[in-house]
Parts: sequence; structure tokens; C-alpha cells
Amino acid sequence: MCGRFTLRTSLNLLAEHFLFSMSPDISLPQKYNIAPTHSVATLTAPHGPRQLHWMHWGLIPSWSKDPSRASRMINARSETLPEKPSFRQAFRKRRCLILADGYYEWQSSGTDKQPFFIHRSDHQPFALAGLWENWIPPQASTKPGQANPQPWQSTTIITTEANACVASIHHRMPVILNPNDYDRWLADDDSQLDILQSLLLSPSNLNEMTSFEVTAVSRHVNKVANDGPQCIEPSATQQGLF
Repeated sequence: MCGRFTLRTSLNLLAEHFLFSMSPDISLPQKYNIAPTHSVATLTAPHGPRQLHWMHWGLIPSWSKDPSRASRMINARSETLPEKPSFRQAFRKRRCLILADGYYEWQSSGTDKQPFFIHRSDHQPFALAGLWENWIPPQASTKPGQANPQPWQSTTIITTEANACVASIHHRMPVILNPNDYDRWLADDDSQLDILQSLLLSPSNLNEMTSFEVTAVSRHVNKVANDGPQCIEPSATQQGLF
């Protein structure tokens, strides 16, 4: 799964890396401990240039009566996207990139859990495969004279079977897309779902992706309220590459 991640890269560098335009009034604070229900930076491109959005992390299906399901839908299994009612339509028409530059996973050992920070060796940002939804609160909740409720944009991170390195920590990992596949993933096209499904495999070929580092970090990150450089400080020498 993927339950926490980071985005410490400056907005200017993100715009250069992911090729999107931005408004001069947008700001992006460094985030070392992004958790479910937080707003996350996403990119969509349904009909043209890539657009930056802030979305609620935890998908709310368009047919939901309330947002209570969101906390249970932070991840979506890649293997069952075409058949799950909560994700089926989003997979066909509402795909996005979720911007990150590292993510955390916890390895269980008895009653103890050791957090690990997984990031690119060159410390550059990358994109997680995501789905998004536009949820409109039921009109019945609107009182006479009040404006119509505003839609919520929410998202979920797609996960896949962990590759050889990460599997020793957890059996699942987020789908990290190859930059060459960004446009294909974002396109408003549901005619090649089999090809899209093939993009959701764990990165095992180092010739296709820049290598990543896996580092044991401080348990400081365990507390959601902690959000600073201490979250990614190494706690041991355990490291690996995938």
C-alpha cells in the first residue's frame, strides 16, 4: 500500500519536470509527511495541457451519498480496477498523476514497525498513477436560499505487487509511472485499457527507470502531526536499490 509520502520539490522545479503552467499566486510548502485526507498535488490533462489541481486524498465515488468512504479508499489495487464499481469509471475516464518525491512504508517485526523512506537516488520528483473523482454533495442537504454545494475533487493512489527490493518491506507498492507514459496515462481515451493496465506493473528493469533508494528512517514520521526534515533522517545503514 501507500499511506504516506513526501513532496519537498519546489513548485518551479515541478513545473519544469512535469511540463505544466502555473499561476503566479500558487504556493507549495515543503511536505515531509503527507497523509490520507490531506490535499495532494495532482495533474490532469483531459483535453489539452497538463493542469495542476489540489485534491482530497481518499476517493469519494461520484455516486456516494456522503464522503465517509474516502478514508478507506486511499489506494486502489491495479489488478481489479476494471471491475471494482468504485474505480471502474475513473479508470476509464479520470486518470491523474500524483506528484511525489518519496514515500514511506513500514516493515513489521513482531510488535514493532520500522519506517522506510523510498526515493529516487538523484532526489528528483516522480509521478504516482492515480484516479480522481468529482463528487457533488446531495442537493437535499442545501437549505433554501443557500448556494449550491461545491464539488469535491478526490483522488486515490494505484498500487501494484511490490518488486524484489520493496517486497522485503511490504507486499504492495504504489505504481510509479515512467515519464514516457505520462501523456498516455492522462489522455481522455478508454479504447486501450489493456495497454493502460500494462503500465501498472512494478518497476523491475533499471534500464527503464532511474534507481530508487530504500532507507530506514526515524520513527518520528509515525506521528502525522510531525512534518519536517526529521521525518526522513536515516536511523540505520539499511539501504537498497530497485
